[in-house]
Amino acid sequence: MTIPELEAQLLALTPTEKAQIIQLLTQNLANTWQGISKTPGVCGGDACIRKTRIPVWVLVSFRRLGMNESQLLDNYPTLTATDLGNAWAYATAFPDEIEIAIRENDED
Repeated sequence: MTIPELEAQLLALTPTEKAQIIQLLTQNLANTWQGISKTPGVCGGDACIRKTRIPVWVLVSFRRLGMNESQLLDNYPTLTATDLGNAWAYATAFPDEIEIAIRENDED
């Protein structure tokens, strides 16, 4: 398939079909993000630092409360600076997801 053929097919999609494709792509990106994992049944399926149960939204919340990266690394000794960089990149790429998680957990 050529790019013009693919473009024609994408333009022919209904708004609902386009939204479904975007949702699938977003889910796949979220599940394969470097250093970040989303596992059903682990931390409510929230995005976590690889091989941990530390959700990205928790780190973002602490950062907003004024905790710097050095303090985060002290409080979470299993994390690395690379882990924090991955968390910040993920939070930037998926801000709505992070905001919803923070809001839902603040309400609890």
